[in-house]
Amino acid sequence: MMNKSDAASGAASGAAVIVEQLHVKRGRVPVLDDLSLAVPRGRIVGLLGPSGSGKTTLMRAIVGVQVVQSGTIEVLGVPAGTRALRKRVGYVTQQASVYDDLTVRQNLAYFRRILGAPASDVDRVIERTDLGSVAARLAGSLSGGQRSRVSLAAALLGTPEVLVLDEPTVGLDPVLRVELWGLFRSLADDGTTLLVSSHVMDEAKRCDRLLLMRDGALLADDTVRGVLEVTGTDDVEQAFLRLIERGEPDLRPRLETEAPR
Repeated sequence: MMNKSDAASGAASGAAVIVEQLHVKRGRVPVLDDLSLAVPRGRIVGLLGPSGSGKTTLMRAIVGVQVVQSGTIEVLGVPAGTRALRKRVGYVTQQASVYDDLTVRQNLAYFRRILGAPASDVDRVIERTDLGSVAARLAGSLSGGQRSRVSLAAALLGTPEVLVLDEPTVGLDPVLRVELWGLFRSLADDGTTLLVSSHVMDEAKRCDRLLLMRDGALLADDTVRGVLEVTGTDDVEQAFLRLIERGEPDLRPRLETEAPR
């Protein structure tokens, strides 16, 4: 795992998010225990691990809505949760955050006003998330996949520099999953940093970098190729299982060896 000197190196190399020695408890039970990591700018970083591994808690801490016991989190060079980050960081929760009694366009217009984003942003994000055909429909009448895209469209308002997406593809059919990952790649190509959580290991191959978690600890922080090489496997799920068998984190952050774009 990353120590303070590693985190400093992450800052020097342009990390969008730096987490140092983070401790979070739920009651008396540790959820994240001395967690340190860095998320490089302009990349798709996959946060993978089984349910209950601490992924959502980490994401909530990064966007500044999680109470932490100790440690520090910097996002785009300032403390997580700072008011100035409100327009620079987009967050999509596991459950679609939309108002069922408003249309898609009305939902986006409402969130646009809260953020103070330009009025033209509503049409821009509708086009980018391919919601034009349902823009006039009530959100409550949409499918689960369409509602998820409305939440993503809302997060894109104001052109955030960092997107934190908590299992955005869960429950979607394979076609929609491919379409969403295509959108994620397009956003990263435009310079947006994406932290995308999933418990589906086969989504790892779509990421530039992986953070593998289990029981609140970081098992690996490396490129997909790096994870496979160090574990001697050709499948991320098998690599994850091998890391668990070894019982110790083997993979150290190597921000200077990014995956090819």
